Amino acid sequence: MRSIITAIGTAVPENKIPQSQIFEFMARAHDFEGKDKIRLQALYRATGIKTRHSVISDYGQLDKTKWSFYPQTADLRPFPSTQTRSEIYKANAAKLSAQAVANCFAKTEIGLSEITHLITISCTGMYAPGLDIDLINMLDLNPQIQRTCINFMGCYAAITGIRTADAFCKADPNAKVLIVATELCTIHFQNKPDEDNLLANAIFSDGSAAFLMTAFNENSSQKGLSPLAFHTEILNDGGENMAWNIGDFGFEMKLSSYVPSLVESGIKSLTDTLKNKLREASITQYAIHPGGKRILEVIESELKLSKEDNRFAYEVLKEYGNMSSATLLFVLEKIMASGQSKNEQCLSVAFGPGLTLESMVLESV
Repeated sequence: MRSIITAIGTAVPENKIPQSQIFEFMARAHDFEGKDKIRLQALYRATGIKTRHSVISDYGQLDKTKWSFYPQTADLRPFPSTQTRSEIYKANAAKLSAQAVANCFAKTEIGLSEITHLITISCTGMYAPGLDIDLINMLDLNPQIQRTCINFMGCYAAITGIRTADAFCKADPNAKVLIVATELCTIHFQNKPDEDNLLANAIFSDGSAAFLMTAFNENSSQKGLSPLAFHTEILNDGGENMAWNIGDFGFEMKLSSYVPSLVESGIKSLTDTLKNKLREASITQYAIHPGGKRILEVIESELKLSKEDNRFAYEVLKEYGNMSSATLLFVLEKIMASGQSKNEQCLSVAFGPGLTLESMVLESV
């Protein structure tokens, strides 16, 4: 038995902010002038990002008197606490998730009342009762629905969610699984001017993606993407280069500039092992997590891909930035919307804390 992704819906906050405006906010927040500001501007230009979205409007506003989240002071003190940031997450995550779900179900004839399983994915906020129960109440889902929460796994968690839903569908041919990945990365801005924070502040953004998975009936008219194989590897020597910790003033990202080199060292072995799990690998499409422009470039080099092969990842990076676990689903949504030939195979990879490399092959059916 196989499973199938039949629909994907996405949503972003209404605050759409040009990367150039975010740079000006960050330069002022860090009190950068002269050479420091020039170096920061070069970093922002090199990201390949044009716009990002945030639940916080302050990032697009240089007039501090109009800030609604950060203190209207020169040094941003008192800096927002983890509790304050968590309240922003709780106030916004479920609403954004519900919007993504609505956009997903606008593409399917299945009703919300038919959903048997709910998987929620997030690494930028947690509370209890949580996002899963809030969605059940907001969407009027069956209160007997089976719930699974995937938390704090980072950018690769979408593949974890797909693998989990695939197992549910294979175990129960009547399963209809709703998966929601929602990340509000921008609520965790840190004003420490070290390399890790400057890089994280330059690429991360907010977004939500929802998708529906069911068992696949070969004799039906179902269309979508069906998982063929999964493979994961952990590069234990890279754990210190990508991490996500809870601090007193929000969640603190550890994102070393060495990450692209680590991904480069492991990506070929990862994908070769994955392909060996298939009887016949005929890959013509690619869904690469756009963790950053440099990461996309090293993957292209190692896998002998062209920028055209990787165009959907570049489009998402340019339009939205890195939305952690939701980002890969934005790429898959673009692939599904582009139209695919029957039995066309798509290789997908993502990575995150650990350093964890996740991969899968999906087939259009």
